[in-house]
Amino acid sequence: MEIRTLRYFLAVAREENMTKAAELLHVTQPTLSKALKLLENELGKKLFTRHSFSIRLTDAGVLLRDRAEDLLSMADKIEQEFVSLDDVTGGDLYLGLAESWQIRLLAKEIKTCRLQYPNLHYHITSGDTEQVTEKLDKGLLDFGVICEAPDSSRYDSILFPESDTWVCVMDSHHPLAKKEAICADDLIGEDLFCSEQSWKNEIAAWAGDRFGQLRLAGSFRLSYNGSMFAREGLGILLTFRNLIFCTKENGLVSRPLIPKATSDLYLIWNRYQPFTPIAERFLEQVKRSFGCLSI
Repeated sequence: MEIRTLRYFLAVAREENMTKAAELLHVTQPTLSKALKLLENELGKKLFTRHSFSIRLTDAGVLLRDRAEDLLSMADKIEQEFVSLDDVTGGDLYLGLAESWQIRLLAKEIKTCRLQYPNLHYHITSGDTEQVTEKLDKGLLDFGVICEAPDSSRYDSILFPESDTWVCVMDSHHPLAKKEAICADDLIGEDLFCSEQSWKNEIAAWAGDRFGQLRLAGSFRLSYNGSMFAREGLGILLTFRNLIFCTKENGLVSRPLIPKATSDLYLIWNRYQPFTPIAERFLEQVKRSFGCLSI
């Protein structure tokens, strides 16, 4: 199975049209069709079902698409790593980041690095702990940022110098918007939005024996999406302070939780994964800023 053939396959899967995919790949349609037929023969599975004006993936095709995306990302990363070995002015940095106001501190370190290494290029993906660590374990990322203590047997980490504070975000006309702070008793009977990870961990710890009376109406991995539901009066979003800008114009208000609830943020990396030169330089820069908080 060749990398080039997988690129052909993904192009057809995205375009759902052989002619358009061939144009994007700058190959002839017969060449593309032959390559995909050989791939199907090699795998012993039919990857596409062909219709009058489009092509759809079979179940086997969906499986290959998911695997091929990771394989090609890894191939591209390996190629860029070798290219950057002798590049003393930069390289490519791959980071998977949780949502947090503290990400601004990481952005500051990247800015500092770019002043020293002008050819530094960074690639950012967002996700919760499960999504970030999955990509980190596959070698698709150099570093991850997560909102819970990492598994020290698998990852080395640095604690961010600041913590995130939890708040409720709600429609400005909600009855609880009149309160200056929100306790667990206030939220009993309310429809609540939160990430599943935080609901089971931080919110459960904060609410204590009241947690069983709270109702998770919807789970969101991105707080912005949750805020749109809160704006429509569908419920109250539990999220970090400063992630959602609440203004008179957008009709949202933010209220802190009492007692105060906070979460720590960690920069993590796979302890057995070799670093590229630029990743080592970036880590050194972060350690200089966060050094006393290394764990």
